[in-house]
Amino acid sequence: MDAVISKGYLKQVLAYPLLTAQEEADLAAKIAQGDKAAFTRLVNCNLRLVISLAKRCNSAAVSMMDLIQEGNLGLMNAAQKFSASFGTRFSTYAYPWIMQYMLRYIDSHASFIPVAGGRGRMLKRIHESQGYLYQRNGREATPAELSSFLELSEDKIRDCLNSDYSVSSLDVVVSGDGGTEVALGELIADTKYAPEDLLIDTETREEVRRMVSGLPRNEKMVIWYRFNLDGDKHRKTFRELARMIGMSPESVRQAEIRALKRLRNKASVEAPLAEAVAF
Repeated sequence: MDAVISKGYLKQVLAYPLLTAQEEADLAAKIAQGDKAAFTRLVNCNLRLVISLAKRCNSAAVSMMDLIQEGNLGLMNAAQKFSASFGTRFSTYAYPWIMQYMLRYIDSHASFIPVAGGRGRMLKRIHESQGYLYQRNGREATPAELSSFLELSEDKIRDCLNSDYSVSSLDVVVSGDGGTEVALGELIADTKYAPEDLLIDTETREEVRRMVSGLPRNEKMVIWYRFNLDGDKHRKTFRELARMIGMSPESVRQAEIRALKRLRNKASVEAPLAEAVAF
């Protein structure tokens, strides 16, 4: 996406002067009384803050102007809620609101894991409420507080939050043992195979191959190809083997039965053969 800011928009924003702390306090008091002109002035005089933050959050997934417009929504939300009693400048108070709106917008347009539209909108409401309650209470909101604020059940809120996620690159550098720096991917254990499982699997396959090698030629070929002992993913049918060996499909089936009977007489190999079939 483009990272271009409209020259006309930029000229319009820079025409609004910066406010003093007293002017912000006066405007906040008027906004609390429903003064729409005060609200418009407080927002317009801080539009350049949104542009500055949008440049920091610039993403290839969205256009700069779309990101600014989303940040403006956060700015407007902050302007409605700001009070001089907070003991801070408006820009400091508005900063998390603007960032929250822009980052959520980027996430919704560059999601690695698709989230249903309704679920995504609900998550946005929850995160906005979390930001507001944090500003009001000075701590993270509990599920019960979110439930009361949003008039939703705690189970629904927990269910939505379970759908939330964050994405990190496996190439990101983190601190390992002894203070060394390693890639995150290097610290993730490979749980697909364990050394002892690989050893048992290898020994089992070798034992099966050894036992099969002692069978008569035709029976050995039938077992070898029927149970994929050659490593082929395709388990050959009786008809395919009949063409290979020069026998009828029924003779191949009978040869398999005889071969399995011989193998059972030597040892119990049903489990190893089942594993060989799955290979």
